[in-house]
Amino acid sequence: MSTFMAKKEDVVRKWYVIDAAGKPLGKTAVAAADILRGKVKPDYTPHVDTGDFVIVINADKAVLTGKKLTQKYYRHHSGWTGGLKEIQYKNLMAKRPEFAIELAVKGMLPKNSIGAAALRRLRVYKGAEHGHEAQKPIVVE
Repeated sequence: MSTFMAKKEDVVRKWYVIDAAGKPLGKTAVAAADILRGKVKPDYTPHVDTGDFVIVINADKAVLTGKKLTQKYYRHHSGWTGGLKEIQYKNLMAKRPEFAIELAVKGMLPKNSIGAAALRRLRVYKGAEHGHEAQKPIVVE
């Protein structure tokens, strides 16, 4: 018996909905990253992009445990001298909660073309409404 290797032509992509309301940000990001990567499928192959589409709703209701709201910062640099920008997660979750979830998921995906393709299949919405009812998404518990 030989080892099964998935081919990119044979991949059938489904749509999944994850509700982030009341759940920790990290646990929501792990569930999304596993589906985007294809690790929940029996035909997972590491070098082939077998992942599905993920819709995360209620991003503004995701919670951070412990003191992360005040002690955790998102930092980026402009490239110029003294160009370090930082924003506290309390402010980031109030202004752009979608970006916070995207950052968490991005950090859990591989840093190559497969990870970039998986990140393009992620849709994050602040509220409970999304415009993907036509794709008949499956609700993830």
